[in-house]
Amino acid sequence: QVQLVESGGGLVQAGGSLRLSCAASGRTFSNYAMGWFRQAPGKERAFVATISRSGDSTYYADSVKGRFTISRNNANNTVSLQMNSLKPQDTAVYYCAATRRYLRTQEYEYEYWGQGTQVTVSS
Repeated sequence: QVQLVESGGGLVQAGGSLRLSCAASGRTFSNYAMGWFRQAPGKERAFVATISRSGDSTYYADSVKGRFTISRNNANNTVSLQMNSLKPQDTAVYYCAATRRYLRTQEYEYEYWGQGTQVTVSS
């Protein structure tokens, strides 16, 4: 089992920045690739970004490319999502997730999930 706890969400104005963090516990963190997903009101959960086990490879949804950066620290079992130039359409509950697979973008490919953290971007 891997337990994931997100933090760092909040309310920010359009154009602002937020940094989300996800703390992992349980099994060996470096055995898992990590991902961020988000779910906006009335919409399905959608892929945002993923990072490989070592952190040397990343992949982003087109909607966030160039604005968001995913990173990880295997020494302290955390994965982060730096979000810049935020837009109202980025408003959602953000989830981190863990998978044994490489750079996956589909929800069903992730084995463990956090509870989510709310991000609200005002216009």
